[in-house]
Amino acid sequence: MNLTQNLNTLIQYGLPGHLISRALGELAFCEIPRVKNFLIQQFINRFEIQMDEVAEPSLDAYAHFNAFFTRALKEGIRPLAGYGHIASPADGTVFAGGSLSHDIRLTVKGHHFSLMELFGLADYEKTYQDGHYLTIYLSPKDYHRVHCPMDGELKHMVHVPGRLFSVNESTTTSIPAVFSRNERVIMHFKGKNGPFSVVLVGAMLVASIETPFSGIVTPPGRSITEWSFHRGTHHKFSQGDEIGRFQYGSTVIVVIPKSKKGFASDISDGSAVKMGQSLGQH
Repeated sequence: MNLTQNLNTLIQYGLPGHLISRALGELAFCEIPRVKNFLIQQFINRFEIQMDEVAEPSLDAYAHFNAFFTRALKEGIRPLAGYGHIASPADGTVFAGGSLSHDIRLTVKGHHFSLMELFGLADYEKTYQDGHYLTIYLSPKDYHRVHCPMDGELKHMVHVPGRLFSVNESTTTSIPAVFSRNERVIMHFKGKNGPFSVVLVGAMLVASIETPFSGIVTPPGRSITEWSFHRGTHHKFSQGDEIGRFQYGSTVIVVIPKSKKGFASDISDGSAVKMGQSLGQH
């Protein structure tokens, strides 16, 4: 770990991450046309957003900066992998992936943490013993809606409060188990061929994690919150259906059991992925 990473880590430990994130969240929802259009245009220029992919290219169509940040893409611009495949839930870069060994531990940038630490509950350790996981980092320039990787019915959702460290190469290397320390929402699905879980991890400047069926999930409180869902069409998702969205760059982790074939060998650390592309088969 170099000096820059050390300084970045020390600064973040001292920063009031939630306060900063909520304050900037207020600015992100500013509806003054001149202000929000300026913020959007600066963001487009800074991160070289590919506007030819955006469903609505006019800045005036967005009520505030956050509406643009969570923008929709043109229909069909992200083809789906299809039945039998695990589709990428988001655009981003693969940070880490692998098998869940007998002690059910994940490894990211040399740090180890248990599935129970990630999920906030011990209920699923046997379900995913010897299973597989894949971590996808969403940078600010990426499309920030998260989609269902396979057909499934949402059975259980958990919000785990936590810190809001930024998530990037520096912090994942220098801060132990950052994904199990940051605020996150865990969705547990029942698929046609078995269970799977999708974890949405918050980060610095992420003022909320939102779902299409529950609205803004974070922050409802300081303790772990659970939702159990009964049968209903609004909790059944097809591959590619939206299940959540972030307000700023963050991370999605997909966890699948041993019964699945696993993630493709050519999907490795540093691989760029697009929502809908095949990550492997099940």
